[in-house]
This record gives sequence, C-alpha cells and structure tokens, in this order.
Amino acid sequence: MAETKLTVADNLAVSIDFALRLADGELIDATTDNEPLEFLQGQGQIIPGLEQALYGMAVGDEKDVVVAPADGYGTRDADAVEVVAHDVFPPDLTLEPGMALRMRDESGRAFEAYVTDVRPEGVSLDFNHPLADETLHFHVKIVGLRPASNEELEHGHVHSPEHGH
Repeated sequence: MAETKLTVADNLAVSIDFALRLADGELIDATTDNEPLEFLQGQGQIIPGLEQALYGMAVGDEKDVVVAPADGYGTRDADAVEVVAHDVFPPDLTLEPGMALRMRDESGRAFEAYVTDVRPEGVSLDFNHPLADETLHFHVKIVGLRPASNEELEHGHVHSPEHGH
C-alpha cells in the first residue's frame, strides 16, 4: 500500500525556506541556513497570497509565488500618515527615519508605525506597511510539515523544540 504523502493543509505546522524580492529584483527578506519560518497553515500568520499558494505542496517542493498588493501588505493609504508630538515618545528613545515602532491605539489594539521624518515640531509617522503597494516575488520551499499539536492549535502558534541554550 502506498504511503500517503503529507501535503500543506489547514492546521498543519509548516516550515518554509523563502526568499522575498521586489519587482526590481531587490532582496527584501529571506530565511537563513537552518532557520526556516514556522507557522500554522490556515491561521492567517503569513500574508494571504503566500498562504494560499502553499496548499497541496509536500516537503521538498519548491515554487515561485507572485503576490499582488491586495493579497500581501495592502495598498498604500495616503491618509495614514500623521505628525505626532515628541512628548508621546519616551525621552530616552532616539527616533530615526525608517524605524518601526509598536504602538497602541485608545482601545489597546497594537499596530506598527514607521518613522518617516523627525522635525522640531514633531515626528512624522506612516501607518502603512513599508511593503504596501509592492508586488511580492517569493521563492519558497517546504522544508517541514507535520500535524500541529492540540496545544499549538490552542495557543495559535508553532512551539519550537528547545535548543538547550
């Protein structure tokens, strides 16, 4: 009897190696040797366009995936930029353009903002993701696939084995 090969499906713990480039070929992000990206499939832990492309792939499979902005980091919102007073930030924090900040709104929801400019009258923050409007070019390889444990499913993320450090 032939053994059924495990393929990417919801609630599996997936490990991938990937390289992410922009349309012009610039390398934006990639996994390093022996440090794959691990996530639970079907939980929205990676961008939708990439997650959808992985269904049905098996360990060792590789593919190139092109993700449009709508299925990646969204389209840029010109209104999502504002100038914030310096006293909103801790006095010991040195703000520099390009820096990512984790912030909370009045209702306590966490989000990221990116410093675009630091001027005497305030700090200009962009609430768009830096890759908004970008078409993303992934090269992805499945390097690990296994059923997620009940605990991982309850917690909503992959538990890495302890490395003994």
